Amino acid sequence: MRTLLVLLTTTTLLGGAVWLSQKETGSTEQAVGSAERDPIQVEKGVKNPWTHLQVNADPEQFHFAIVADRTGGHRPKIFSQAVQRINLLQPHFVISVGDLIEGYTLKEDVVNQEWNEFDGYVKHFAMPFFYVPGNHDLTNKMQVRVWEERYGRRYYSFVYKNVLFLCLNSETPPDGMGTIDPEQQKWVAQVCAAHPQVRWTFVFLHKPIWTAPDLQKNGWAAVEQALAGRKYTVFCGHVHRYQLFRRHGMEYYQLATTGGVSRLRGVEYGEFDHIAWVTMKKDRPVVAQILLEGILPPDLRVPDSDEKGVPVKKVTTYPAAGVVTLDGQPLPRAEVTLHRLQPGGKGLRAVADGWTDESGRFQLSTYSRFDGAPEGEYVVTIRLAPRLIELGGEPEKSPIPAAYGAPLRSPLRVKITPGTNELKLEVKSQP
Repeated sequence: MRTLLVLLTTTTLLGGAVWLSQKETGSTEQAVGSAERDPIQVEKGVKNPWTHLQVNADPEQFHFAIVADRTGGHRPKIFSQAVQRINLLQPHFVISVGDLIEGYTLKEDVVNQEWNEFDGYVKHFAMPFFYVPGNHDLTNKMQVRVWEERYGRRYYSFVYKNVLFLCLNSETPPDGMGTIDPEQQKWVAQVCAAHPQVRWTFVFLHKPIWTAPDLQKNGWAAVEQALAGRKYTVFCGHVHRYQLFRRHGMEYYQLATTGGVSRLRGVEYGEFDHIAWVTMKKDRPVVAQILLEGILPPDLRVPDSDEKGVPVKKVTTYPAAGVVTLDGQPLPRAEVTLHRLQPGGKGLRAVADGWTDESGRFQLSTYSRFDGAPEGEYVVTIRLAPRLIELGGEPEKSPIPAAYGAPLRSPLRVKITPGTNELKLEVKSQP
């Protein structure tokens, strides 16, 4: 995973022709090329201090950036400063994968205020910004109407340098959340049919609906059918955890966050603030995940911002770690989650979680990286942690009995007390 992440600590982008000279008195070297014929002009000798002179540039090549989820409890200054950071990289344009405002309200004035705030940030982009809606943006019919009044279409397409971009809507409240509605399915098929010769297709939507059990019901099967036979790449968000899928030989990227709520546990958990940087070559895209913290101006000072975050009411947490065993042996790559009974006895709510390492050890996190868990008694569930790089093949069979993954069926209980907590969780293959 670490090789997927590129830390950019320079902001000077090299473009156009580069002029190099080696003027040496009495040199027998000959100058090769001309400004019209070769991008690099240099005196060439029998031995030369460079690898080759084939510049990595093509008239069909371009770059664009993709921002991940901003909301769901956004943190202060992250997205607005991301705009300034992205401007340093100078992509041709920027695209989102939804969840741009907090939403989830019936107060129209609040929704418009949130959109005004967001629009105030993206207007500072030095290049076009393309909106894609998420569930926070289209929570209810009022929010749908506000979107249409402000931005018009909820899904659309465009072509740039013979590359097709499909910006889809996976949210149609109240009954079509996490779906591609039938009308949109037909539209996707029509757009793909109208552009059979594009060199690549990019698809953007909010939710990774290809992970649902019934792709016919949620409409994704129809989208993939329309895409069949062409080269394409898909980008989404929603989960706030980076994950790479491969389906039908194509790559599907689930991005993490660009300011959205996150425990920020790092690369191992797929939790980080980033952008996806796409270089579209003549015949294929090259995708890099760039951490925001590594994009810095020459003076190393990112301009300040007045973007306020969503206040989080936190209770005191206490360090909590432990070991998970399966039939007495350490259980690696297990996701341990603590659930607490909701007020009034209305179900259980996940409070803290952690993943085991190769030795079966885990550390719990509630609000931030390894901050522990609040005091109290919990039901514990254990299931396989997701693979951050899922390259297809047969579905993985979990060695953990299903009962341990269901809060209402799991037999595991723990109590968190003030101070340091060391937990021992024993899973049996025959519970």
